[in-house]
Amino acid sequence: MLKSRKELDAELGGAARAWLDEALAEAAHDAARTTAASGTPHPEASPYASPPWELRYAAAGRHCGQENADSVRSLLLVEARAPLSSVTRLYEQGAAAERRAVLLTLHRLDLGDTALPLVEDALRANDTRLVAAAVGPYAADHLDPHAWRHAVLKCLFTEVPVAAVARLDDRARGDVELARMLGDFADERTAAGRAVPEDLRTVLALTALTAPADGGAHRATPTAAPAAPAPTEES
Repeated sequence: MLKSRKELDAELGGAARAWLDEALAEAAHDAARTTAASGTPHPEASPYASPPWELRYAAAGRHCGQENADSVRSLLLVEARAPLSSVTRLYEQGAAAERRAVLLTLHRLDLGDTALPLVEDALRANDTRLVAAAVGPYAADHLDPHAWRHAVLKCLFTEVPVAAVARLDDRARGDVELARMLGDFADERTAAGRAVPEDLRTVLALTALTAPADGGAHRATPTAAPAAPAPTEES
């Protein structure tokens, strides 16, 4: 959960608050400068030119604590009105924690679907922190149905809780193709003698729901979740 500026101010010590004030002022200055120079809020700078606030981005954990780093980095991105060139550079050159903060903030930036390659890259990773961050509101808004279904399966495969998937209820409801994919995944697990994740059953139940005209939710004929494998003498 990202913290607000007010929450951070209440938790940070004097030196950390002063550092954050300076960092956000630099980000705001850069946003104002680029807007004034072009007359539009998001001019694309050279991919090799890093404004000063980006150096602050990398140092957020050292100055404000690792427990606050995601929130501080998110505030910097928003204050700078970071363009695609900046978020791409910070993601590609950053450590896992810096990449995660980019992914957590994409939906707060005016980027349209141009940052989807970053989400797609994170979903190819085996770092569960990146996978969890990648299936947030930005992915819910911009991933096409095929890619979104595979993102859900990635969560199940890597044991990322499906609670991390933004708008899961809306996008999974009545999705017959997702139900088929979940069934196939469950069959593979069962055949291999492995337990079917409870989260799979949760998502499968959502696919059996349809949204009627009255705005409520009715249950369609459900697809049964495969039973867990029978215990053996070894288990």
